[in-house]
Amino acid sequence: MQYKSPLYEMSQTTPTQFWNDNCSLTDLAFSIEHGAVGATTNPVIVGQVLEADMEKYTPTIKQMLAANPDATEDDIGWMLNEKMAVDGAKLLYPAFQKSGGKCGYISIQTNTKYYRDTDKMVEQAVRFSKLAENMMVKMPMTAQGVAAVEECTYHGVNINATVSFTVPQSIAVAEAVARGMERRAAEGKDNSNLHPVCTIMVGRVEDWLKEVAEAKNIIVDPNALVMSGVAVFKNAYKIYKERGYHTKLLAAAYRHHHHWSEFIGGDVSMTIPPVWVRRFAASDIAVENRMDTPVDPKLIAQLQKHFPDFNRAYEPDGMRPEEFEFYGATNRTLNQFLGGYDKMISLVRRAMLNP
Repeated sequence: MQYKSPLYEMSQTTPTQFWNDNCSLTDLAFSIEHGAVGATTNPVIVGQVLEADMEKYTPTIKQMLAANPDATEDDIGWMLNEKMAVDGAKLLYPAFQKSGGKCGYISIQTNTKYYRDTDKMVEQAVRFSKLAENMMVKMPMTAQGVAAVEECTYHGVNINATVSFTVPQSIAVAEAVARGMERRAAEGKDNSNLHPVCTIMVGRVEDWLKEVAEAKNIIVDPNALVMSGVAVFKNAYKIYKERGYHTKLLAAAYRHHHHWSEFIGGDVSMTIPPVWVRRFAASDIAVENRMDTPVDPKLIAQLQKHFPDFNRAYEPDGMRPEEFEFYGATNRTLNQFLGGYDKMISLVRRAMLNP
């Protein structure tokens, strides 16, 4: 049978799903055409979409301001985040209905500034979850974020654990979800509509180890670094399957085709930026099961020998939750997300002050 693209073929012939990694309706429509069943957003992505289409969104911001004359620029920024998420949820609703609520979600992210405040993350997540039936809520995987995952799950929120790079973080997420579901079950609450995911930002694992290699003058086979995030993801997947976790893994942060092709065949999702969606859709890479093919042990051995931070990411006991926010990739990404939030607010401010 002839398929329109390798992505579409994957979506039709394997358990592997993919999402569109932004909230542009144009990009999302293209991805859905090629088999996407989800999407994700955050203040950084909202800022990028806003900057790319200021003419379209400036009137919307003006309308929000007119309807809410006392709103701050932060208030308007979050209204815009919510609007983009709700608009995307409408496009994905057919997939949500067709799957019986198992997919078709769009993710909206809690305020990164709350990364050390469990209560604020939970409060915002519960409110976001009510924006649409197919809304999923993201929060960063600090120790406080892990606690928020349990509480949000208990409150019936479908979560997407983000700012997550390591096997220890993914295990902590899955076990937090399990605790939340157990508490619900003990009270007779229905868990059938809970379909949580845990992100592993595979490209950012690679980015971080390359930065460490540069700073410390470490020489290894370049393929070892290229496959570092893949190795972490595959190890987490193996553990998830062995332990029978309810949570599903989600690959993110794309740098090359291995961050897609190596996960084909797995019961996982991937959130793929539009530029990579188009590249993968136009590629001639064969759709075949590679998830069960281990990363070359020789490459893993090099990473284990030269990079303590790889071991912290790869080994199930590599870190304790209180260490998560200080892991290099986590710390760096939190700072980037915080900076991205500030940039989004500056764009909102520009529109608000524009005559």
